[in-house]
Amino acid sequence: MNESERKLREGELTVTGRLIDASNATLLANCIVGDESIKCIYKPIAGERPLWDFQDGNLASREYAAFLISELMQLHIVPTTILRDGPYGMGMVQEWIEIDTSIDLAEYFRQDHAQLRALALFDAVINNTDRKIGHLLPREDGKLYGCDHGVTFHEENKLRTVLWQWAGQDLSVDELNSLTELMLKLDSHQGEIFNTLLTTDEIFALRSRIMNLMDQKSFPMPNPEWPAIPWPAF
Repeated sequence: MNESERKLREGELTVTGRLIDASNATLLANCIVGDESIKCIYKPIAGERPLWDFQDGNLASREYAAFLISELMQLHIVPTTILRDGPYGMGMVQEWIEIDTSIDLAEYFRQDHAQLRALALFDAVINNTDRKIGHLLPREDGKLYGCDHGVTFHEENKLRTVLWQWAGQDLSVDELNSLTELMLKLDSHQGEIFNTLLTTDEIFALRSRIMNLMDQKSFPMPNPEWPAIPWPAF
């Protein structure tokens, strides 16, 4: 458990505001442990709006599952995320990331950048249906994070993203090794937690996507039966 996770789990969760542009209840909060605190996002399950194509489970569990996949792949590209109780019930709590405001995201997302490429592969694994430009969180030190992973892991191919610059390109040896390691970890005790977060069909589809990426040895192409880019893109 890293220091951020410890504070998120052990701290007293105090809501300080709300992101009004979010379609589901997205609250700004602090987790306070003694004289220490960490700024975070709190998304209570009670504040989720029903989605016609995600009828099972909840957004919070998929957000946590996405974080776990990022960690198992050694990408560390999702901010520290946990599930815990809070003032408005059980929900997802995620470390707040201060972004580099000097970066023009409208230009940034188009780059052939190693961390963006890693995020694109991650999205292909989790079947992200909503990778918007505004979900990119580059810090001042150059580290990139991605957020908002509630609409992921669908059993149908619904990848929808602004990161298509590597579509059809060969996966590197390191990327293929990362996928192989992920499968091994999912087959071990580390994969058992996903049984509590995703449906049986979603887990089967997750494994199938990973195997398909390994077999094809390339980044996926857009699904012609599904919009390739989310709307709005930002």
